[in-house]
Amino acid sequence: QVQLVESGGDSVQPGGSLRLSCVGSSDIVNSDDMGWYRQAPGKALGTQRELVAVMQSGGMRIYAGTMKGRFTISRDFAKNAVYLEMSSLKVKDTAVYYCKEGGHWGQGTQVTVSS
Repeated sequence: QVQLVESGGDSVQPGGSLRLSCVGSSDIVNSDDMGWYRQAPGKALGTQRELVAVMQSGGMRIYAGTMKGRFTISRDFAKNAVYLEMSSLKVKDTAVYYCKEGGHWGQGTQVTVSS
């Protein structure tokens, strides 16, 4: 069974930076898309998670409009890993960030941006 483990979430001040990591188990399919989604606090149960960034197996990167230019997604196919470099963080970036591979989700890592 595919397992995804995220790390790197933390509390930072506005304008700060963080790097999230997600490492998948050995049965990851590298031809699948792999990426990051987030869910902000206070959202109703069942609210769809918001796309942050996805990197396709061919190398194409897709970003949500508000993240483009501030966030960078990368993958290490040998390590079954995906990373998210986040800079110029804003209060509204506060959320639980989830890694997704194919139809599988990680458990999430909390990012809090607050002064």
